[in-house]
Amino acid sequence: MTKRRQFTAKFKFQIALAALKGTQTINEVAGHYEVHPRQVKQWKSHLQEQGNEVFNEKAWKEQRAQAEIEANLYEQIGRLQVELAWLKKKLPESASAKRLLIEADHAEVSIRRQCDLLGLNRTSYYYQPAPETELNLTLMELIDKEYTEHPFYGRRQMTTYLRNQGYMVNPKRVRRLMQKMGLEALYPKPSTTQVNQDHRIYPYLLRGVKITRLNQVWSTDITYVPMAHGFMYLTAVIDWYSRYVLAWRLSNTLDTLFCIEALQEALLLGRPEIFNPDQGVQFTAEAFTSILKSAEIQISMDGKGRALDNIFVERLWRTVKYEDIYLKRYETVPALDQGMNKYFGFYKDERPHSSLGDRTPALVYLATSR
Repeated sequence: MTKRRQFTAKFKFQIALAALKGTQTINEVAGHYEVHPRQVKQWKSHLQEQGNEVFNEKAWKEQRAQAEIEANLYEQIGRLQVELAWLKKKLPESASAKRLLIEADHAEVSIRRQCDLLGLNRTSYYYQPAPETELNLTLMELIDKEYTEHPFYGRRQMTTYLRNQGYMVNPKRVRRLMQKMGLEALYPKPSTTQVNQDHRIYPYLLRGVKITRLNQVWSTDITYVPMAHGFMYLTAVIDWYSRYVLAWRLSNTLDTLFCIEALQEALLLGRPEIFNPDQGVQFTAEAFTSILKSAEIQISMDGKGRALDNIFVERLWRTVKYEDIYLKRYETVPALDQGMNKYFGFYKDERPHSSLGDRTPALVYLATSR
């Protein structure tokens, strides 16, 4: 079968113009350009019929207006693409956090489109992770208790500890569970989150600094919370001087969103001179640090190998777990939420601290801030 030739508009115009000149016959033009004479006639006729449109001022203006509309449309699309790329940088990085932003019953924006806008793979939206086995949940609870007691333990020490408890686990399994808990030991002090090499890491500003006043330093961290049938994560913002818990949040995933919510709530009560988190991706994300920078708050981050850089929050976790979480062993998330609300109220308003002269954090913070 002979393949049909394809001719460009420029080629057709050239042949039609040659025929229109009348200096050659149709057959001569056709022979010169190696096309069929019938095509030459058709193209000449088309040029004669449509050529006046080139000089039609109204048609020209309409074409120009259409071209301007299309140019403006392309410019708007380009600008929207730039803005969308900027917005995606501000969104939570984890798929689990992005899934929470999807509105499945939205009347105008489909789930597919919402996933595209959030930069979330649709498969990730519908994915349901398999729950941990009862044995793994037991191991994670033991790991959490031992880590609370010895926060410098890494994978190898934790494997030895579990084996001594009668669980013949290998280091690979322990590493996976500690990663899931946010306790992978990247350096002597276990990190609650992974470090993102693309995020800016701020220097530690508090070495040798004496804490002498309210709102001089605030700090935050995340801890693993074991439950009867699963686990949650808890974050809190604390004032170093008064030990006052300014805000706290629970989440079922290690994402940035619940950390941002806790920070925003804390900032309603005041503004610190320095804010000190660790180097986890939740706290180095632009969405988190931009809030601090816009409030002109200095950012300090725990140094690698420094087990005591965030000691006040570590002490808080130990207190909360031994005085409440380990004793209550919460069955459901609503029960945990109510329990934490009750305990933090007790911690701030009723529990005396020897470092505060047996005063409560609320008495020191609220009295001093008035």
